[in-house]
Amino acid sequence: MANLDLRATVADVSAQLERDGYVIVERVLTADEVAEKKADLHRILEATKTGRNDFEGFATQRIYALYAKTRAFDAPATHPLVLGVLDNALGSYQLSAPQAIQIGPGETAQNLHRDDGVYPVARPRPELVVNTMWALDDFTEPNGATHVIPGSHKWVDRTPAPGDDVVQAVMPAGSLMFFVGSVFHGGGANTTNRPRLGVILEYVASWLRQQENQYLAVPPEIVLSLPPRLQELLGYNIHGNLIGNVDGRHPIKAITR
Repeated sequence: MANLDLRATVADVSAQLERDGYVIVERVLTADEVAEKKADLHRILEATKTGRNDFEGFATQRIYALYAKTRAFDAPATHPLVLGVLDNALGSYQLSAPQAIQIGPGETAQNLHRDDGVYPVARPRPELVVNTMWALDDFTEPNGATHVIPGSHKWVDRTPAPGDDVVQAVMPAGSLMFFVGSVFHGGGANTTNRPRLGVILEYVASWLRQQENQYLAVPPEIVLSLPPRLQELLGYNIHGNLIGNVDGRHPIKAITR
């Protein structure tokens, strides 16, 4: 599947996402924006340990509690293209597991998995999770570009098997990859001598619990400094008229008293 460019509309992206389970839009960030965000994340990575197990990656660094540590991805979280696609796919949503991921040299390939597998909801069903992956380095086959099985988001009872069509999400720095939580995917092996950095902002339907507890991960004083839409995405929202309230009121009021 050919990557899209900045002329892509919400409808273009949504159509490919629904068909294939993933889509790439190239160079959404400028070279200057990429350099600025990399510099800020490298500051944090200097004090970040590598993974604790094979899934996290023993040669991979992950920056958890992302919105407590950097402002570099405030704007990308609410990019108009992102919100438009999420509106179509999820309707009402919030950030679930935002993190930076730097795959180091020598890292092995991650097992293929579904990100929505943590939610015990029977298939077939509407999408529960949509991810956005922001490439801050070129994603290449040698440095571990994400493996994806196109169309696997439509599987009900199947799991990956030998012979399945596995592709790699090759894209230049500054690109944006959308993929739904039901598509089988996994980080690739890095056989180069340089790390590969990306940021994944995972969104989940707002009636479900977030994977990372953002209420504890991001201090209230930081939340109050953020734009209202980002506050909502961090979980300070109400789904419908009830889910998420605090003492019968909007949750943001609980930290402004």
